[in-house]
Amino acid sequence: MVYGLGIVIPRLLNYLLLTPFYTRIFSRTEYGIITEFYAYIVFLMVILTYGMETGFFRYADKDHDRKNVYRSALISLFITSFIFIVLSIIYSPHISNIIGYGANPEYIIYIGIIVGLDAFTAIPFARLRLENKAMKYAIIRIFEVIINIGVNWFFLYYCPRNSNENEFVNTVYNPGIGVGYVFISNLISSVFKLLMLSKEILIVHGKFEFILLKKMIVYSFPLLIAGLAGTINEALDRVLLKHLIPDINNPMEQLGIYGANYKLAVLMTLFIQMFRYAAEPFFFSKKDDKNARIIYADVMKYFIFSGLVIFLVVMLFLDIFILFIGKDFREGVKIVPVILFANLMMGIFFNLSIWYKLTNKTKYGAYLVCVGALITILINYLFIPEFGYYASAWGHLVSYTVMVILCFIYGQKFFTVPYDLKKIIFYVFIALSFYLLSVICDFNTLKEKYICNAVFIFIFIIIFYLNEKKWFIKNKCRGT
Repeated sequence: MVYGLGIVIPRLLNYLLLTPFYTRIFSRTEYGIITEFYAYIVFLMVILTYGMETGFFRYADKDHDRKNVYRSALISLFITSFIFIVLSIIYSPHISNIIGYGANPEYIIYIGIIVGLDAFTAIPFARLRLENKAMKYAIIRIFEVIINIGVNWFFLYYCPRNSNENEFVNTVYNPGIGVGYVFISNLISSVFKLLMLSKEILIVHGKFEFILLKKMIVYSFPLLIAGLAGTINEALDRVLLKHLIPDINNPMEQLGIYGANYKLAVLMTLFIQMFRYAAEPFFFSKKDDKNARIIYADVMKYFIFSGLVIFLVVMLFLDIFILFIGKDFREGVKIVPVILFANLMMGIFFNLSIWYKLTNKTKYGAYLVCVGALITILINYLFIPEFGYYASAWGHLVSYTVMVILCFIYGQKFFTVPYDLKKIIFYVFIALSFYLLSVICDFNTLKEKYICNAVFIFIFIIIFYLNEKKWFIKNKCRGT
C-alpha cells in the first residue's frame, strides 16, 4: 500500500492536475509534441538503465555483498548517464533536425538531462525498495511530482496572466518557450529528486567489483533487449503515428488525441505499476518457499480480478472519466476499452514472466517480447495509414495477448505454476458480459445508468468472493 502511495498518488496528481490542464491550454498539435517526446523518454530510459534494476535485485542476495552490488551498479549507471547527458548537449542541433524539431534543439537538451538523471536515480530507488524503505520511496516520488506540477502551473498558468504586472515574472518567463516549459518543469523536478536521494548516492559503502558488474550486465542484457522490445509495444505507436498518418489527416493532431485518450486508462496503468514495483522483490524473496508456486498462482488470480474491477469501473463510468480531458480530444474515446484490456494483458505477462527470471532463462523473455514487438510493428505499419490511432490501440492488445499465450506455454515447460485457468477465464467472461450488458441497455436517465452500473460491479465482486470463499477462510485460519 505504501509503494502504491509512491506510485498512485504521483500519477493521480499528474492525471488530475496536468492532463486536464494540458488538454485545455494546448492545441491538439502541441499536445502531440508532448506525447511524442515522452514516448522517446520511455525508449531512452530502458536503454540507459539496461536492466540493472532487476540485476541488482538478483545479485543483492545472501550470496553476494549487497554493498558491493549497489556500489558497482551505481557507478556503472553514473558513467553511462553522464556520457549520455554530455552527448545530448553536444549533438542536440543534429538530433533535433533528424526528428523534425530543428527550430527547438533545446528540447533535446532538456530530455537528455531528464533521462540521464532519472536513469541514474533508478538504482537508489531500487535500493530503497530492496531495503523496504517504502515510506521514503513514496515521499520522494510524491514531492517530485508536486514540484513538477507546481512549476508547470507557475510557467503555464500564473506567468501568462501576470507578465505585465510582475517584474520577477518578466525576468523568468518567455511566452515563446510554450511547450518547452513542460520539459523544463520535468527537469527541475528531476534535479530535486536527485537532491532528495543524496544520502543514498553520497554515502555508499562497499567497493566497486568489475567482475561482479560484468555478471550483472550479462544477466541483465537479455532484459535490456526485452525492455526495448517491450518499449516498442508500449510507445512505438506514438512515434509512428506522426510518420504514417497522411498529412491531410493532421498526424500531430491525431497523435495528441491518441495521447490524451490513452491517459484515460491511467487507473489500470497505475495499478500495474504499483503491483510491479512491489511484486518483483516479493517474487524473488519467495523463490525458496515450498509453497512458492501456489503463491504465484494465487497472486495471478487476484491480480486479474483487481484488473477486471478497474476495467469495469472505468468503462461503466467512462462519461465521468472523459471529463478529465478537453473537449477537443474526446473523439478518440472508443480506444479506451481496448487500451484498458491491453494494459491488463501486459500485467498478466509480467506475472507470467517470473518463470524465466527465477530460472535465469532471461533470454526467453527477450524472445517473447521481441515477438510482441514484431507484431506491434507490423500492425502499426500496415494499418495506421488507413485506421490511424485505432490500429495502434488494437496493436497493443493483439501483441500483449500473443505474448501472454506464448509465455504461459513456455513457462509451464520450465517452471510449472498451477494457475487456475478455469476460474480466471470465468471471471474475464463475467466482467466482459457486464460491460456489454451496460452498453446494450437503454437507460432512461443518467442516475439510473450509474446505479445499474454500480450494481453490476457489486455483483461481480460478490461472484468472485463466493467462488473464493474457501480460500479466504483457509488463509484466515492461517492468520495470513
